[in-house]
Amino acid sequence: MGAHGTGSNRESGLARFSGSGASGLFELLGFHPIDTIAKRLMSNTGKIFIPGAPLSQSFHNLSAVVFRDAQNAGIVRKYMSLFPGLGFAAGYKILQRIYKFGGQPFVKDYLNTHHRDTFTRAFGEKNGKTMMHATAGSLVGIGEVALLPLDVLKIKMQTNPESLRNRGFFKIMWDEGFGLYRGGMWTAARNAPGSFALFGGAAIVKEHIFYLEDYSKATFFQNFCASIGGAVASITVAAPLDVVKTRIQNKPFDAPESGVSIVKNMVKNEGFGSFFKGLTPKILVVGPKLIFSFTVAQQLIPLFHKFFEANGITHTINQA
Repeated sequence: MGAHGTGSNRESGLARFSGSGASGLFELLGFHPIDTIAKRLMSNTGKIFIPGAPLSQSFHNLSAVVFRDAQNAGIVRKYMSLFPGLGFAAGYKILQRIYKFGGQPFVKDYLNTHHRDTFTRAFGEKNGKTMMHATAGSLVGIGEVALLPLDVLKIKMQTNPESLRNRGFFKIMWDEGFGLYRGGMWTAARNAPGSFALFGGAAIVKEHIFYLEDYSKATFFQNFCASIGGAVASITVAAPLDVVKTRIQNKPFDAPESGVSIVKNMVKNEGFGSFFKGLTPKILVVGPKLIFSFTVAQQLIPLFHKFFEANGITHTINQA
């Protein structure tokens, strides 16, 4: 993996930036429709499967929630209806992957350099390393709040497009201002345990199931298992707060609702099971999505590195 050697940080960073950004783009094109379905199911406050109702009625209800205006259209139009907000989603997903894939190792390295003894004393040698990975993931997850406006606009396009009609990106930013950070505390509250479970779960699989001392030497299968373990743990842990966050963000700009109010109404009108709406499609897609994006990033980083080297864009210095 030349892109991860001990040479110039700049060229290694450029290759990582390009590889992780491209992985985010490919992930977006492949999985955005399923993300839209999950968001629409989470935002739905009615019942889809009604006891005693014909199964055909339930499927009609499901189609209405998922495809909305295109529920009676052909297959192609139905599929295309699952791509609202692609521009906002592209910006969010690519920046998120660059930030998350590239940022967590830097935070983990900082913790390893300055606080390794603290983690080792508290959790032991092996568990201390796992906790450093998890803690670094949690800190990076909290920082994702900076990308919240793009996530808000993506969700609104998926669930409430009327609120954005006939307005461009900069007009929306000017009009709404800090309103685009509505739900920021709930997002941080979701991301902290979610990212902790994602990176911590993956580290637990590598450390305690495959007994890896150097996680970077994991095989494809080992990374696959670690990604699935971490992703399922992350999505499940974060699910209740994710539903609340989504409902805060898809409310009209001129009619916001607080998270506490949403939680009260969910418990009163929909029951505690409503906090896990959309969990099944998210779990079904999150494993393949993470392993896909991880694999693409790992394969593209060295390819970009070789391309940059061959074209004189970067120059290796004391490359290991």
